Amino acid sequence: MELLETQDPEKRRLIETSDRHKRELEKEVKSISDHTEKIVKNALIIGGVLALTYFAISQLASGKKKKKAKPNLAVSTEVDEIDENQAPSLFSQIGSKVVDTATIVLLDLAKDALAEYLKNRRSKDGDS
Repeated sequence: MELLETQDPEKRRLIETSDRHKRELEKEVKSISDHTEKIVKNALIIGGVLALTYFAISQLASGKKKKKAKPNLAVSTEVDEIDENQAPSLFSQIGSKVVDTATIVLLDLAKDALAEYLKNRRSKDGDS
């Protein structure tokens, strides 16, 4: 039967075309599956990182909760003194470090911009 199919040039051309389309479709499906697998892996990694971050923050924040003070003035005064004597929390320390670093970076940028402005102004004054 194969001998008869290959003898007809039209059938042979159609079979070759069919095989070529089949290979192209297989390549496309493989490409799509690889791309989908990559997207799913990235989504899982991002979700895992977000979940771990949430878990870590909730664990750190749960130990630092303050108890509400009773309406009694003597007790509320003692609670205020205790709160003032406690060390700052981890989040406030991190926040203050971030603010300090951002301030340093912004001051450095402002210094560079001011130096460039003064340099340009001197060169303009020298030209006139």
